[in-house]
Amino acid sequence: MKIALAQLNYHIGNFDYNFSKIKEFVVRAKNEGADLIIFAELAVTGYPPRDFLEFNDFIRKSNFVVDTLAKECVGISVIIGAPSVNLNKDGKPLFNSAYFLNEGKIQAIRHKTLLPTYDVFDEYRYFEPNAVFEVIEYKEYKIALTICEDLWNDTVENENNARPLYTTYPMEKLKAQSPDMIVNIAASPFSYAQAEIRKEVLSAKSKKYGLPLIYVNHVGAQTELLFDGGSMVMNSHGEVIEKLKYFEEDFKVINFKRINTSPVIPEKIINKTERIHEALVMGIRDYFGKMGLSKAIVGLSGGIDSAVTFTLAARALGIENVWGILMPSQFSSDHSINDARQLAENLGAKHTIIPIEDVYRQYMNSLQSLFNDLPFGLAEENLQARIRAVYLMALSNKFGYILLNTSNKSEAAVGYGTLYGDMCGGLSVLGDVYKTDIFALARYINKQKTVIPENTILNPPTAELRPDQKDSDSLPEYEILDKILFHYIESRKSPAELIEMGFNPELVNRTLKLVNTNEYKRAQTPPILRVSPKAFGMGRRLPIVGHYLS
Repeated sequence: MKIALAQLNYHIGNFDYNFSKIKEFVVRAKNEGADLIIFAELAVTGYPPRDFLEFNDFIRKSNFVVDTLAKECVGISVIIGAPSVNLNKDGKPLFNSAYFLNEGKIQAIRHKTLLPTYDVFDEYRYFEPNAVFEVIEYKEYKIALTICEDLWNDTVENENNARPLYTTYPMEKLKAQSPDMIVNIAASPFSYAQAEIRKEVLSAKSKKYGLPLIYVNHVGAQTELLFDGGSMVMNSHGEVIEKLKYFEEDFKVINFKRINTSPVIPEKIINKTERIHEALVMGIRDYFGKMGLSKAIVGLSGGIDSAVTFTLAARALGIENVWGILMPSQFSSDHSINDARQLAENLGAKHTIIPIEDVYRQYMNSLQSLFNDLPFGLAEENLQARIRAVYLMALSNKFGYILLNTSNKSEAAVGYGTLYGDMCGGLSVLGDVYKTDIFALARYINKQKTVIPENTILNPPTAELRPDQKDSDSLPEYEILDKILFHYIESRKSPAELIEMGFNPELVNRTLKLVNTNEYKRAQTPPILRVSPKAFGMGRRLPIVGHYLS
């Protein structure tokens, strides 16, 4: 039996587009002699559809696509993910399902059992868990059809007498029916650690059950969620014998009978920085493409954050579709202005200089009687950032450019940003990238040739909102700050644990207080492209008025 894997980039709720793409690959698989083609979890709707699932018309359109697709399945069979209606009176109205289409009909439907509700997932909000476990028989084979989480969790995970995550494990039920293979359709989002974890988990399950495994994932970006693909085929020893590309659509046909005799392919090592770079470029490209947008505007300060954001946008959208705006004030250094200009020239990108000093002085004259000769401080600094935002948003509105936010995760964590100023934007490109990783990104971008000026990388980070300002005036050095933030945000370490790890107690308490008291700012930021295991946004839900560590 020949089996095709279709790793595609879907568009949430765009049923005509999704159906056209799915049908194209069904025809391709049939032409290449495949007996079966496998698509990803909720491929028909795109993932995650969220509250679209509460619209009856949305479900009706999804069902129509499945019914229409089934009629195309003559001479080839299809496994594909889509919601299905729960016909029982009890429970939620929908299942997260995998359809088996064959001979012009829906031959079988299998439902997802383990519905994740952690981090970015909220499936139990919409779907009823499965309670019936049956393999699918096709030709001379029995297929254990699982959906994403259903294969990730089983009794192996419950070590040291830990409380079980679930009471039912699909593969433990299905193995009793002597399947010949495991098929897992998934919507597994990207993080820089996920590819290795994914391979380890799937390999462990393949070895545990002694079965070949076929895994099909999404690729592409759905606003903040990025899907890296990496679909694969494993032999019954958990070794990879076929691997689809990362960050690109891909398609492969394999001969099932040869899975256990095919050579094991070497795993290409992709380092963390390269993965983040590819994910962010894909995230920008898909956000603009799926929204029907094409042009981005970025405020260029001469700093590393705006330089990396601008370069990523140019790579995602094309140099002709990005516009850099330099807005120097009386506090801007000559090297910052020159570095920003040099970056744009290195890229061959459009750039414009709009000095803000005169406008800033007009504001200060208007406010002088109210400020009453109080010393220069945060109000004056933030005023500059907000003037720049007014210019950027005016140009955005007038010429149809979308403003990209340039804030990084380190700054966002501790509130080092101005609401309605430098925190403005339609999309936050670097909001899940720590400052130390941004330096690594800049070096990676310059690997082949100098794009980002060396001065931008080497000069101490500064907002240049007052004379001789440096980030280190009010923040710890980023090498220390980022480690504290990582262990608190990603690893959820307590203050006591951080201090026990060797961090200065006063610094730990000050940093964590900044993180927690600035939740209100992060609640007002644009969507953040997620590249870490724990990003600000939909996957990290903290109360704004909480008092923990405040």
